[in-house]
Amino acid sequence: MTITGAQALVRGLEAEGVTIVFGYPGGAILPVYDALRESKKIKHVLVRQEQGGAHAASGFARVSGKTGVCMATSGPGATNLVTGIATAYMDSIPMVIITGQVATHMVGTDAFQEVDITGITHPITKHNYLVQCADDIPRIVKEAFHIASTGRPGPVLIDIPKDVAESPCREEIPETVNLPGYKPTLRGHGAQIKTACQLMEEAKKPLIQGGGGVITADAGKKLVKLAELLQAPVITTLMGLGAIPTEHPLFLGMLGIHGHSAANQAITECDLLISVGARFDDRMTGAVEKFAPEAKIIHIDIDPAEIGKNVRVDVPIVGHVNLVLQAILERLEQKNLARCPDWFRQVQEWKKETPSSYPECGEILTTRLVIQRLNQISRGEIIVTADVGQHQMFAAQFLNLKYPKSFLTSGGLGTMGYGFPAAVGAQMAKPGAAVVCITGDGSFQMTMNELATAKEQGLPIKVLIFNNSCLGLVRQLQHFYCDGRQTAVEMTGNPDFVKLAGAYGIEGFRISHPSEIDGVLEEVLHNGKLSLVDCVINCEELVYPTVLAGKGLNEMVIGNGGSHE
Repeated sequence: MTITGAQALVRGLEAEGVTIVFGYPGGAILPVYDALRESKKIKHVLVRQEQGGAHAASGFARVSGKTGVCMATSGPGATNLVTGIATAYMDSIPMVIITGQVATHMVGTDAFQEVDITGITHPITKHNYLVQCADDIPRIVKEAFHIASTGRPGPVLIDIPKDVAESPCREEIPETVNLPGYKPTLRGHGAQIKTACQLMEEAKKPLIQGGGGVITADAGKKLVKLAELLQAPVITTLMGLGAIPTEHPLFLGMLGIHGHSAANQAITECDLLISVGARFDDRMTGAVEKFAPEAKIIHIDIDPAEIGKNVRVDVPIVGHVNLVLQAILERLEQKNLARCPDWFRQVQEWKKETPSSYPECGEILTTRLVIQRLNQISRGEIIVTADVGQHQMFAAQFLNLKYPKSFLTSGGLGTMGYGFPAAVGAQMAKPGAAVVCITGDGSFQMTMNELATAKEQGLPIKVLIFNNSCLGLVRQLQHFYCDGRQTAVEMTGNPDFVKLAGAYGIEGFRISHPSEIDGVLEEVLHNGKLSLVDCVINCEELVYPTVLAGKGLNEMVIGNGGSHE
């Protein structure tokens, strides 16, 4: 029986094990939606704006470990996906994005709802396709999922003109992928691994840094094993949080411009930095010339383009993090490694001092106090999605994370509005989990329309809005860089979020005093319902430590006008 290109697409998705697609229909993609209606294996989730669909696919991918899928029509449907695609690209999230396109004979004529989405997304996708022939669809789908999920993961876009989707497809789904120019290096170079192990044996002040690549590669246990073998403290990037349990005695916290004091001190004084699956971005390093000044650096990453890009590296190892760590462990386990008790005692002293800049809250409701109580009440058995802003940094600093894939946020692009739709995807990936979205009044209003999606799907997500009636992190930047002059940061038009929840037919609560925290959190974490909590906090609350432009990580401002130098 002859099938259409659209039907071939759906069969290709089914063959890849896709069970959920987040999307929004429109004219150019109608044939695909018509074919999707026939599928018994794929559930379509109607989001309320295409960007929400991309973020939901990202959240689904990060929790499930599978490739997320979203789709939209041509023109504005496709362009609304762009921010979500860029977010996934920066954070190496495997996604396949399907867009409708105007008919092939109309491409290039400025037809209704026509945009060159493959051209637009070229810099923010790992690869993309403009399909010219329906017979190519089975092969392209197979290739897209392979490219998205192997090597350094990332988004792949498939743009399908309407007439191609409607045309007959005579080709079957191929059994294998043939991409001669695409061969990611998986196993690290033996000589480089040997050299790295020698440095680890000789180091007096070793430090391990875990990035998002550790979580992507499911290499958290091996990272912890290496740390225990070396008795080396561990720090992580924002994207690496959860790679090692927060309460592990060797964990010092997140490094970077809002990192833990102990982590930033350790990276400044270590003599060997073992960086695993991280890319040395500017939020992490501070002033590059002051980064790890005493250390030799081992950099393990699957993407050769990241090695040496921002920071000098002494031992580069290109390969799959899991396989490289396994090779290192096999070599080191045969050695009688010397311990470094003085270094261990020093970092533990730094750890005790963190965070030295936060006084007791008293009668004032603060973001960190709510998060600390969330830790206690949830016992860390939650998946957290965080938006971007001060609340994101407080979450990164104070959350008790027991497992990998339990903390989702937009790291590289810093996308406000990511948190709640990502929570939708996370909850659908793991229906039995307790999913909590930590957001701000600014971030939440960018994608709060997805409350309708969560309500429609019956998702028991918990939304904690830290409402200071301003754009808190921008205000903080103005405090340091604009001599306190504030411009365009007041959110005086905020809605009553509890009433907003009621308008969507969901549970709404408000916390305005520390005494109210426990009762409300106990209720929402155990009610089994989609719930929203408006946490009314003071706009004067700032995130410390903070590292200002041009400063090294050990030159932190730690609050109350002081600095740690």
